[in-house]
Amino acid sequence: MYFEILGKDTPLAPTVVLSAGLGGAGSFWQPQIEALSEHFRVVVYDHQGTARSKGEVPAGYSMADMADEVAQLLRSIGVEHCYFVGHALGGMIGLQLALSHPQLVAKLVVVNGWPTLDSQTWRCFKVRQDLLLNSGVEAYVRAQPLFLFPADWLSRHEALLDEELAHQVAHFQGTENLLRRLSALMNTDFRPYLADITTPTLALCSRDDLLVPYHCSHQLAESLPFGELAQMAYGGHAMSVTDADNFNRILLGWLLKTHGQSSACSPADAQHEPTGLKH
Repeated sequence: MYFEILGKDTPLAPTVVLSAGLGGAGSFWQPQIEALSEHFRVVVYDHQGTARSKGEVPAGYSMADMADEVAQLLRSIGVEHCYFVGHALGGMIGLQLALSHPQLVAKLVVVNGWPTLDSQTWRCFKVRQDLLLNSGVEAYVRAQPLFLFPADWLSRHEALLDEELAHQVAHFQGTENLLRRLSALMNTDFRPYLADITTPTLALCSRDDLLVPYHCSHQLAESLPFGELAQMAYGGHAMSVTDADNFNRILLGWLLKTHGQSSACSPADAQHEPTGLKH
């Protein structure tokens, strides 16, 4: 898999691994790289079969396969412990990694994740599936921002979205790869295993997420032995892009706190501070 190592290069610097959602491209995390690089060694990668990680994912591809690929990558570069940050599908990979390779994950952040697929998320995925199969790649890519961003943000960034359309179509991961990865995601149910995940985990969500309702993150945090919840009021499914400053404050505040430093959240952002549900 294609990966980059950014940020601090000292041996004692803790490692943060960033895992994107269904799109799979590590470039999704660009708004977080500078802030994280001040404190951490940052590993960002393209999921197998997406972006610069070329190749076809096999039939029967599973969440366990995705987690094993990350574990192999981390061991190949000498990472024995990391803080894992995953968005949607990336968060599900993080949960699986904490189950299958618990020694690798010291802390876990699941952004807009879920214990099991919500009916609203299922509905959105089925619409996207139908668009891809019946109308083609361009229709799928053109519709994708509707599920990711708030309506007012879409209105303000029309020119950017038009520019991105051609790029996204040209670098599309392939219909078969997407459908196999999506099937793995839709068929994953962590409910029977959440009590076994003892990794301290932050479930971070946005209240106006259309694709993954915020109550899914509440359920996830409540079901984990060491789960915490942080909720943003605005930003949609991709709030790490649309409200990056607040997202980065919450993320850094929690990650830095985990190794003995104070939270990066200021009093003005108290409404976004993580709230521990279980300790």
